[in-house]
Amino acid sequence: MSEEKKGSGLGRWLVIGVVVVAGLGLVRGTGHDGAASADPSPTATAPSGPSPGAAPSAGSSAQPPKPSKPSGPYEPADYAAPVRQYAAEAGVNPQLLMAILYNESYKPHDPELERAWQRNKPDASFGIANMHRAAFDDTKPGRPFASRQWEELPDDRNLAVQAAAWHLHDLAAQLPARLGVSLSRDELVALGYNAGAGNMLAFARGVKIGSQAQSYLDRLRDNWSKSGEAVK
Repeated sequence: MSEEKKGSGLGRWLVIGVVVVAGLGLVRGTGHDGAASADPSPTATAPSGPSPGAAPSAGSSAQPPKPSKPSGPYEPADYAAPVRQYAAEAGVNPQLLMAILYNESYKPHDPELERAWQRNKPDASFGIANMHRAAFDDTKPGRPFASRQWEELPDDRNLAVQAAAWHLHDLAAQLPARLGVSLSRDELVALGYNAGAGNMLAFARGVKIGSQAQSYLDRLRDNWSKSGEAVK
C-alpha cells in the first residue's frame, strides 16, 4: 500500500537503484546470476462469481495462472487475467483491483530494488500492490495462499494480485450497509487500502479526508476508466 509518500520516495528509489545495479554488476562479474530465483508454486484456486456481502469460497480445483516472474517494464494492464480471476475469487470489483494496481505503480517493481529498499526501511511494502507485512499476514489465514509468505510478493506478481484482492474483500466487509457520504463503496475501500480500515470507517461516517488520502482518491478516479478497459 502506498502509505509511503510518492514525491520523496521516487528520489530515494533512484539512489537505491544505482546502488543495486552496481551491486548486481559486481555479482555478475564473478559469474553468479543476481536475478531473483524464487519460483513459488501458487496455491490459489479457481474463481467463483462475485457475491456482495458474503465471503466467497476459498476452495476450487481449477489451475490458477502460473507465477509471473518480474522482468522488463511493468504495466498493470498486463495482469488483467489474474486481476479478473482473483477479483472473482474474492468477490470484489475487478475494475477496483486494477485501479489499485495503477495507483500503486508509481515506484519501480523490481525484486532487487524492493529488497534493497526494505533493507533500508524495514516497514516498507512489497509487490506490485505495495502490501505491508501486517496486512498480508492478517489477510492470508483461511485463504488459498495461507501457506505463502510476504517475502515472496516481489517475485510472484500473481500472488501480489491475489493477496490484494482478498484484502479489498476484507475491507469491504467492514463497511456499514448504508453509507452517509457521497463516496462510493469502491472509493471507500480504496481509501481503506491506502489509509487503513480505521480511517476508511471514519471517512464513511463523514470525517473529512486528509490531503494524502485525497491525492490517492484523485489518482484512483484518474485511473478508473483505463482500469475498466483493461479488465473487459
